[in-house]
Amino acid sequence: MTVTRWSPARDLMNLTEEFNRINRLIRNVFGTDETTETTLLKGTWTPPVDICEDKDNYYLYVELPGLKRDDVKVDYDDGVLTIRGEKKSQREQKDRTYYRLERTFGQFERSFRVPSRIKADKIGARFENGVLKITLPKTEEAKPREIEIKIS
Repeated sequence: MTVTRWSPARDLMNLTEEFNRINRLIRNVFGTDETTETTLLKGTWTPPVDICEDKDNYYLYVELPGLKRDDVKVDYDDGVLTIRGEKKSQREQKDRTYYRLERTFGQFERSFRVPSRIKADKIGARFENGVLKITLPKTEEAKPREIEIKIS
């Protein structure tokens, strides 16, 4: 008989790994996943996205390695920004033996509900070095303002 010291951290790590495995299974089977951010995941892979803002704009940075500008479409409709495209698989080469295939290929679609106070006609997108940068300009009323406090 062996005695193993209980480690809450190890149990938590095991639980996290199980949770991630279940999430992957659900995405693979159903092809969709909804989060509280109203992000919709559709397709066989999900490109990572960073979202940030400054005083004038909101920005989305989407990692799309191996894609070209023409492989990606960006739409804005009724407060929802949608990014979709397809990462095509490399042709299998008959004279090679593969030992590991980790790159993901296939269609993707990500949608984000954006604040209503943006200039929809001024949305810009730029694709450079496998990163899609989308700029959503804020309207004047959405920009932060400093309010003077008067002392009486």
